[in-house]
Amino acid sequence: MLTAFALLRSVAGSGIVIALLALGACGDGDKTPIVPDPSAVSPGDTSMMQLAPTRGAADGSALTAVRSTADYKLGPNDHTRIIVYGQPTLTGEYVLDGNGVLSFPLIGNVQASGMTPTQLQHTIATKLDPDYLHNPSVSVEVSTRRPFYVIGEVQKPGSYPFVTDMTVLNAIATAGGQTYRASMSRFYVKRLQNGRTVRVAATQETILHPGDTVEVLERYF
Repeated sequence: MLTAFALLRSVAGSGIVIALLALGACGDGDKTPIVPDPSAVSPGDTSMMQLAPTRGAADGSALTAVRSTADYKLGPNDHTRIIVYGQPTLTGEYVLDGNGVLSFPLIGNVQASGMTPTQLQHTIATKLDPDYLHNPSVSVEVSTRRPFYVIGEVQKPGSYPFVTDMTVLNAIATAGGQTYRASMSRFYVKRLQNGRTVRVAATQETILHPGDTVEVLERYF
């Protein structure tokens, strides 16, 4: 009888493990499409490699920074510095609201989300000319990028200021570190990509974008 009981207990225990594995496979019920990590480079993949700068490392770094700023897509809660030369009453700090709309004097609301700074300055100049100013010179700079968010199994979930080259691991540390229930091998990063929200299957080294939400999952055992 003891042998039979031990066998039943072993089978029951196996069933629990199988159930836990099945639960993990099912996920958390979030139906957001899952995509691979675009910042991950497979061994032998040279498509993401950068050529060495021809005029020194400093010039190369500056060129990368310029391109990064020029290509940056504005989004909700971004802070911008807009200068209209010769017009101090129009020059100042402007924040995109939660819908990505920028309210600007004289011309009203501008749907700035998804625009680059260059596109936004062209849009503002076009709306000012000719009704308000003749051939205005407008400059747009991103003063503070929108924050990132950390949710799930961390000590201090919430929003935090974005820092360039922030990784998932950096984000977790910023949020006070993981809880004892956290899985440190599986993460998701929610972000807006090509007009739709996706979940990036991330690692600790995944590079974050402004506005990303890091999901730290719970481990099952």
